[in-house]
Amino acid sequence: MTVLIITKTDDNECIEMVSEAVKAEGGDAFRLDTDRFPTELRLAARYEKGEERIRIVSDNRELDLRDVSAVWHRRLNIGGLLPKTIDPQLRHASVGESRSSLLAMLASLDVFRMDSLQRIRHAEHKQLQLQVARRLGLDIPRTLISNDPEAVRRFAADCEGRIVTKMLSSFAVYEDGLEKVVFTNPVSESDLADLDGLRFCPMTFQEMVPKFLELRVTIVGSEVFSASIDPAKSERAAYDWRRDGVGLLDAWAFYDLPADVGEKLLKLMDYFGLNYGAIDIILTPDGRHVFLEINPVGEFFWLERCPRLAISRAISRVLLGKASRRE
Repeated sequence: MTVLIITKTDDNECIEMVSEAVKAEGGDAFRLDTDRFPTELRLAARYEKGEERIRIVSDNRELDLRDVSAVWHRRLNIGGLLPKTIDPQLRHASVGESRSSLLAMLASLDVFRMDSLQRIRHAEHKQLQLQVARRLGLDIPRTLISNDPEAVRRFAADCEGRIVTKMLSSFAVYEDGLEKVVFTNPVSESDLADLDGLRFCPMTFQEMVPKFLELRVTIVGSEVFSASIDPAKSERAAYDWRRDGVGLLDAWAFYDLPADVGEKLLKLMDYFGLNYGAIDIILTPDGRHVFLEINPVGEFFWLERCPRLAISRAISRVLLGKASRRE
């Protein structure tokens, strides 16, 4: 059984972790770095009466896609290694054609996927996540998505001035070649006085939920893995633990998630039809578990430093059909 891993060259160590877990379970893994197509990877999809053959050729291996039994969707960057010196119009056309070719090849595979691109894209809508989570009985923070300054000021007043702002989409700003990720930040009175920038871009505002612990709940199939971190361990991480993510790598610990919360999160996975999801939750000082969001392709590699969090093995077993799946 061969698992096709859809990723890119600068993905993290989770790719090797899952590849090794697949091999330990008796399977095989083929890594497809999408940024290496079309410059370094060769694709040949041949269709004729009574037969079809699709193969991918890399520097040291050829894969007949008839041997693939499952696909793990991680990251896409099709055409990422195309030379920047190419005429912009031609480069745009090349990326578009390469993307169409590769995605069509993946769509033609009649195999299990963790998870399909359609389900991933659907589940990425944060407003839908909050709506479904609320319907399932999960606690959620009061939230406003708006480009209306007055609506933001009214929302801040309702939350007694204690709100944070975050982005619905993940992106970074680059200055002098350095990547600057946009994290969750508190909103001050001076920020509320100057909201003119909203006319160029809507933003998400949430009530500032008091934190006792921050939780990362990773669900693979029917298995629920939960870890916690104390935000007080880093002043930089007070509003967003990712701001000091590297410094806190060893500060995560296994967390015993209450069964009722786990059951609601599994129902959330059922709704979206996902086999994998990384969920962020705040545990308040009074014991409430407040759902923030689910990332259908969220990271997990650092969590395996904690005991009882064998996430890679769980992923490999779902991909190989040895554990329960949401088909």
